[in-house]
Amino acid sequence: MAKDQAKIDQANSVEHRLRSLYELQTILSEIDRIRTIRGELPEEVRDLEDVIAGLHTRIDKYNHEIEDLRSQSAQEQNKIKVAEEQIATYKTQLDNVRNNREFDLLSKEIEYQTLEIQLSEKRIGQYSREIEAKTAEIASAEENLTDRNIILSDKRQQLEEIISETKKDEEVLRAKAKDLEARIDDTRTLAAFKRIRKNARNGLGVVYIQRNACGGCFNRIPPQKQMEIKMHKKIIVCEYCGRIMIDPDLAGISTEQ
Repeated sequence: MAKDQAKIDQANSVEHRLRSLYELQTILSEIDRIRTIRGELPEEVRDLEDVIAGLHTRIDKYNHEIEDLRSQSAQEQNKIKVAEEQIATYKTQLDNVRNNREFDLLSKEIEYQTLEIQLSEKRIGQYSREIEAKTAEIASAEENLTDRNIILSDKRQQLEEIISETKKDEEVLRAKAKDLEARIDDTRTLAAFKRIRKNARNGLGVVYIQRNACGGCFNRIPPQKQMEIKMHKKIIVCEYCGRIMIDPDLAGISTEQ
């Protein structure tokens, strides 16, 4: 008598777990549906934020490079000023030379400083061209940044509207799912359900029999296995897709549906 009662209790426990798992599956599928409504907007927003951060980094880099070029250009300007002062001094000294040797030395110094001035002017011209190119790059990046910010603002607004419309429903569903998980007394079965659902392409961890086939992969189920599923005495998984299978009546689904 005690053994019969134990079997009944076990069957009721399995039936309760299966019903709870299917109800949990229904709730989680509805949460998935809400996420589908949001579509790819969250990912698009993240991608745009990454692009904008990259543009800011690029602009900052160009600005630092321009500062360095201007600093180098200023150094070359100082070199030119020093060289010009040296040339003026040497030319003054030329008026008081005492022999050809001094004249040649001063002439060479003037020539050397003149070449230094030409080299500095060449570098200044090069720095100036690089500054112009980087300034143009900054202008292009800033224009791109403005466009991206406008697009990001629109995407964020769309996402916020969708979230505001679905947030309350999602919170209610999550609370129900959490409550259901607490009521399922078999942690191993619950963990297996979550693992199956995570690996399933459509997020279905529990499916009911449809036209003598698995409701997940639609492979035919042998009559004997269908009978075992209808008896609710143990948890049975599909040998093809690994999903937990239940009887349509237990799921509250009519045969016509």
